[in-house]
This record gives sequence, C-alpha cells and structure tokens, in this order.
Amino acid sequence: MKPAEHADGREFDVVVFGATGFTGSLVAEYLLERYGTDGALRWALAARDRNRLDALRNRLGKPELPLLVADSHDRASLTALASRTRVVAATVGPYAKHGDDLVAACVARGTHYCDLAGEVQWIRRMIDTHQAAAAASGARIVHSCGFDSIPMDLGVWNLQQSAFERHGTYCAAITTYVRAMRGGGSGGTFASMLNLIDESRRDRSIARLLADPYALNPAGQRDGPDGRDQRDVRFDPAAGGWTAPFVMAGINTRVVRRSHALLGFPWGRDFRYREVLLTGRGLRGRLRATGMAAALGGLVFAASHALTRRLLEKLILPAPGDGPDAEARENGCFVLHQRGVLADGSVVQGRVSSDRDPGYGSTSRMLGEAAACLAKDPLSAGGGIWTPAAAMGAPLRQRLVANAGIRFDIVPAPAAQ
Repeated sequence: MKPAEHADGREFDVVVFGATGFTGSLVAEYLLERYGTDGALRWALAARDRNRLDALRNRLGKPELPLLVADSHDRASLTALASRTRVVAATVGPYAKHGDDLVAACVARGTHYCDLAGEVQWIRRMIDTHQAAAAASGARIVHSCGFDSIPMDLGVWNLQQSAFERHGTYCAAITTYVRAMRGGGSGGTFASMLNLIDESRRDRSIARLLADPYALNPAGQRDGPDGRDQRDVRFDPAAGGWTAPFVMAGINTRVVRRSHALLGFPWGRDFRYREVLLTGRGLRGRLRATGMAAALGGLVFAASHALTRRLLEKLILPAPGDGPDAEARENGCFVLHQRGVLADGSVVQGRVSSDRDPGYGSTSRMLGEAAACLAKDPLSAGGGIWTPAAAMGAPLRQRLVANAGIRFDIVPAPAAQ
C-alpha cells in the first residue's frame, strides 16, 4: 500500500539510500529499532538492486517497509527518489565516485540530504558547485554526519556554549584528544581512503587542497591562524602525555572550522582548533605514539604503490561490504577529551563518549538521528551546504543524547596554579 503523502506532497520523511550496503543496513536496523514502521517517522529503503532490497526487508521482518530502486549514476531515478522524501540519508561511498548525482538531485528538488562523507576534496566540490543552488531551493545538504565528524563538531560547539554560559566569552583555542577508540573498519571506509590517495596522486591540486586547513570554509573566508595537522610524535604538556597524528583530523578539523565560519565567527577570527591521538605518559606512551605514527605513515605509503597496495587489498583490508560484526560493534567505544582555553588562560573541558564502535555502531545511529532531525525538527538553517553543528546544533545534540547513546559532558577543569 502506498504511504499517504505529507502536506508538502512527500511520501516519506527519510529514505536510506544504499540500504543494502554494510553501513546502510545498520542505519535501517537502527531506524527500525528506534522509530518502528508505524510511528511519527515515515521512512523507506533505497538501493539499486531490488532483490537485495527484498532480502534486507525480509531479514528485518517488516514486509510493510517501502522499497525504492535507484542507481547512483542514473539521474532520473535519483530525481524520482528525491521528489518523494524530505530527507535522503546516503551511505554509498566513495562519495567522490558515487555521490555527485544524488546531491545534485536533492539540491534541484529542495530535498534535505545527509551522508557520512569524510572526503575533503569531494565536499569542497559540492560546496563550490551547489552552495548557491541549495540556498535557492531550500535544500539543507549536511556532510560528515557520522564519526566523521559529529562528535568533534558538536563537541566543540557544546564546549563553546558552556564556556560562554560560565565565563561570558568563548574559548580562543580548543584541542580534541582522542583518548580511546575501539572498533573496526569496513571495506567501504578503506575504499574511500584509497580513492582519496589515488585522486591526490593524479592531481596535485587535490593534494594541496587536502593540506589546506581551511579548505572547507566558505569562499573568501579560507584563511586563519591554524597550520597543518600534526604529523609527528609530540609531548603535550597540557594533557601530560604523548600524542600522535589522528587519522581523521584531516576531515574533522576542516568541518569544525567551517562550522565556525557558517555561524559567523562567534569564537573570534583567531580561534584555533586541532585534533591529536593521546597515547599516554612516559616511555610507554612515547613508544605507543611512535608506533601509531609509523603505522599510519606505513599504511599511506603502502596504499600509494601498486605492489604493496595489492597486498593490502588482498591480505589486510576488508573487502567492500564487509565490516565489524555485531559483537565488535557493541563492545566498541570512543572517548574524546576536549580542552578549551579562554583568552585569559582559563580552561574549560568537555568529554564526548559512546559505548559503541565509533565507525559503525555509533555512526549508524548518528546518521539516523541526523536524518530524523533534518526531517522533523524546526531548524533555523536555510538551504545550503552545512555542517552538523551549524545546521542542527542543539536539536541534534538532544536527539543523540536521548536516543543514540552519545554523551556530551562538561568536566571539571584543573584548579588554577
């Protein structure tokens, strides 16, 4: 039976596109668990293969779930899909290969959109291509709605709100320390990483873009005090421990800086932000940081050369469609410590945490709630290319805390010396 249309003529609040993939199926499972099929959120599953959609629906045990067939490279099918829903939640990556036409269709139809993209070069292309048209159509396009980059982006926003409430001013600088992160990667995540490496090797302008700390800021606002992300091992006196490069800093820091710009630079034009992996104290912490940095450098080196890349893909990296099992997702976790320093030297501190695997157990919930927020909550943001914090702020934080097991805590700062 065809669902009844909303007053705006849309049948659905949310369509999960790429629902038959590894992450897409987790998003579907989460929406079913949280919202059911006969509640306030009307949602559907979409992918290019009807047989796989049928199999997913059978596995979910909900024959009433609507199914839509659309292909990432068939513009007509994507336009039809975007016309039927308020929000598309996209899980088909690498987005640089498979995302262009869907974003274009959503922009053209005034349909809101969210995804899990961590590909700076592609997000920048979407900004440059669609910002004006999305603003005109009313489509809110929100990239990076998973572990890239909601915990960092909303965490910084939350810490700044607390700083202002307590001190009447904002932090001049914030550092995110990744204290714990337990989980696994999927084939899709590594496919996106490998594609990014390929693109940057073919086109040096992309490599320069990836190194630009303000690459995602709005046009005319792509400068500031921050330099390149940390790439070596350092002792951090403020944290009292050793730090290593954090693999996701390359996307998260750009998203946070774009949020600040989209909000009108409330934290000051000299606001600084960075992310690092905190590995501990003493010799053990230093050795761990050295090992982490070497492993990251080795992975990038191996992925950049044909022979070692084939070995990686054959022996180490998960295949597309594979990912951590349910036990690994449920036993995973992440803990981020965020330290903000005000202009007078005062310190405020926050913690963002979850008791699920960051990449999948938590990410699927974050994307599901971001989609629900775009579909149902009264947001002040108009059309355009947004970030999670700038578009959804407090409503999304409330949903994540209430429904998705994500915590945003303000923790005591050390006493002044």
